[in-house]
Amino acid sequence: MGADSLQVSLVSVFWRGLVLVTQLLLVGCISSQPFPAGAPLPQPQPLPLLRAPQVGQEWVYEVRNVFNQAIVDTVTEKVVSIGEQVRIARASEKSGPLPDEIQEPWGYVVQDPHWNPPQVFNKPLPLWPEQLSIGPSSFIRTRYQVLGFPDNSYYWGFSMQAIEWETISVPAGQFTTLRYHNEAPTFQSNDLFRLANMRQEDVWFSPEVGRWVIRRSYGRYLLGGMAWNNALWEDYFEWRLVSWK
Repeated sequence: MGADSLQVSLVSVFWRGLVLVTQLLLVGCISSQPFPAGAPLPQPQPLPLLRAPQVGQEWVYEVRNVFNQAIVDTVTEKVVSIGEQVRIARASEKSGPLPDEIQEPWGYVVQDPHWNPPQVFNKPLPLWPEQLSIGPSSFIRTRYQVLGFPDNSYYWGFSMQAIEWETISVPAGQFTTLRYHNEAPTFQSNDLFRLANMRQEDVWFSPEVGRWVIRRSYGRYLLGGMAWNNALWEDYFEWRLVSWK
């Protein structure tokens, strides 16, 4: 193993250790909050067909604050064009038009507005597990720009692991879903005052719907002089599907 590879491995181990400590510290804060409970299913054989995109497809999500379960918004996402790129227009009941999501091709995002600020990646990244099957985690490294600010780019690395097939109920109905976990333990923020950053999310993806029916995500970060037990929070939101067509 070369010196560079050894350094990367040591850094990865270090940050994973920090993330584990963070998770343990969070237990007291969030263990009382309900985690979406589904009924486990065996791996479907054959795998469900993934819904193809069409103009006019629409998903409406209720967005809740996980800490107090308050509804903070309702967001509508709609396919407005397809081709080499699939463009999904988004609108907030509270704030009006939101940045678009752009996939290239379907299932691979190049403009991702889920996190704040919205990210534009230098290569398409998978939005859900490529094989729609349970398996080991994969780690992807790339760089992103902040939407509207193309002059600078920042490191982004995340792992994705398909955990389990589940039947899950949401306001839009009951669905067969693949639950997977995403984790970005060491990404670089465009905010230079943030010295360390981590994000995690759990996603329940429905091939029938062609999108997630639940997406539950949070992030934490450090400023100078902070320890992880005092880390600041990004939003901790849970998106639940209310309707789709």
